[in-house]
Amino acid sequence: MAPRSEHVPVMLAETLEWLNPQPGQVFVDGTLGGGGHTRALAERIQPGGQVVSLDRDPAAVAAARESLANLPVRVVLANYRDIPEVLATLGIAQVQGILLDIGLSSDQLADSARGFSFDADGPLDLRFNPDEGEPARELVRRLREADLADLIYQLGEERFSRRIARRIVEQRQQQPIETAHQLAEIVRRAVPRSADTRRIDPATRTFQALRIAVNDELGALDQALRDLPDCLAPGGRLAIISFHSLEDRRVKEAFRDDPRWRKLTKKPVRASEQEMADNPRSRSAKLRVAERQ
Repeated sequence: MAPRSEHVPVMLAETLEWLNPQPGQVFVDGTLGGGGHTRALAERIQPGGQVVSLDRDPAAVAAARESLANLPVRVVLANYRDIPEVLATLGIAQVQGILLDIGLSSDQLADSARGFSFDADGPLDLRFNPDEGEPARELVRRLREADLADLIYQLGEERFSRRIARRIVEQRQQQPIETAHQLAEIVRRAVPRSADTRRIDPATRTFQALRIAVNDELGALDQALRDLPDCLAPGGRLAIISFHSLEDRRVKEAFRDDPRWRKLTKKPVRASEQEMADNPRSRSAKLRVAERQ
């Protein structure tokens, strides 16, 4: 039996309001995660509808196939950048709505073997699919100091990136950096105490940068923004929930500049005060929605 998901879907009510799923329609959830958004969509497109749900994480896919077995859901192990190919394989020409929630799931954070939690003693991996690509510990081991600093600055927007990269290189010369806990401690020591007034852990931005790099997250988002309009029927909607400015900026610009879109949200939708109190993860979430012309 698959473990019960700990993940709470962000802005569920707002997402459903904007996507407005109806019986008989076909939707895609490109970021299945704990299955909360998929379940809500599946309950509203009955009878006659279907939800195609994708995730890169084999653990998420296995759990969802069990927990959503009684609903009209097709679960696929795939990156959301591959939605066009998945739909073609299933014989689906166009759909009425697509949802992307491109944050980290609580289930991934809770798995100490994946390295997403700063204090985990498991290997520093950070891959959504442990069978694809290069783990973060290899990236930390092989990158030159300057390249490591650039990566942390560009993908983590970390102003102390050069100090952090220097400390990482000094440490790896003494012993390999193998765990999330090791790396987090190195970063915390590199950030000046006077700057440590932020509400987030000093290691947050460095881990974000490494995670984005090993999973090619921005490449996946850029490709999806180019390809997904052609997967939607006229009037179909794309809703994207992002959690940091690098993603949100791309979504904003695509919805503004691509003539295939009609932007529906003038400003990003934010979680309610009550949701932020109940689920702190939702504080940084931004929802943008556009309609296929």
